[in-house]
Amino acid sequence: MNLPRIYLDHAATTPLHPAARAAVEEGLRLWANPSSPHAEGRAARRVLEDARERIKASLHWKGEVIFTSGASEAAALALGREVSQRRRFVSAVEHDAVFGAAPGAQVMPLTTGRPDFAGTEQAMAAVQHVNSETGTILLTGGRQDDSRCILLADCAQSAGKLPLPDAEMAIVSAHKFGGPVGIGALLVRDYAMLEPSGGHERGYRRGTENLPGILGMAAALEAGGLDRWATTEAERWAFGDALGEVLAPGAQCSWIFAAVHPTLGAQAVLIRLDAAGFAISAGSACSSGTLKPSRALTGFGVVPDVARRTVRISLGWNTTAKELERFVDAWQALSR
Repeated sequence: MNLPRIYLDHAATTPLHPAARAAVEEGLRLWANPSSPHAEGRAARRVLEDARERIKASLHWKGEVIFTSGASEAAALALGREVSQRRRFVSAVEHDAVFGAAPGAQVMPLTTGRPDFAGTEQAMAAVQHVNSETGTILLTGGRQDDSRCILLADCAQSAGKLPLPDAEMAIVSAHKFGGPVGIGALLVRDYAMLEPSGGHERGYRRGTENLPGILGMAAALEAGGLDRWATTEAERWAFGDALGEVLAPGAQCSWIFAAVHPTLGAQAVLIRLDAAGFAISAGSACSSGTLKPSRALTGFGVVPDVARRTVRISLGWNTTAKELERFVDAWQALSR
């Protein structure tokens, strides 16, 4: 009997939520440019601004929202156009997009699984809220010290799942929580923190707004939330426990697990599980095709042999308990 495939790579991208799909279709009917002054453009603008307020309400964000094409553009906007051009710091386990947006930035080491903010006074620091490869929660509230740095929180893996941390700026990506690909946002406390860069989004972005994507993003946030997932938190933690050795460098979320196979390398595990009907990954989708050691695992102090045998299993809004049971059976059989 051919069983349906099971998708457990939600940290790379998660399926479009039905509410988001319906909202995108609505947006496609509103085809006018929201920046146009005519009646059609003004109608599109009203819908866009309503979606902006819905997103702010869903995220409990009191500042401004600048729509982007995704998390990578949001990172580039924040790190490249922050007006003071303070010295840049990034944690040792950041996504490649953040390192690319801040060339020459000083790397912040980790202390017991969390970034060490020492020396970041009068600087700008970029830190993931939840690490995309291990599920480690790097920010629990904010900086956890009296540093006066500007904090840029990468919330690509946490927005719509955890409350935003205390930060001056935050990165959000819709396709990580059930929205469409190609839409995200930079949340900023005040527009004055950024140098204007274009004719859209109050002058802080070039390019026409993606209205269908924005509507899908708003709908996904309103429909999501961990309390509405197909699994309970207890079921997700039980799943993690059943995997055996799981890397936990610090506080952990319940939807990303870095599992270590006893003997096989990550690529061998991926191939065998893919053939058995399971989709997982060996880390960030942006770098999983390389042979280099994972920057994140190295930053967490994982020794090369363990890193070589580590795969990422990530859950989403439509993952079911039955699917997790099937994966545990396959994982345990492969681990014998």
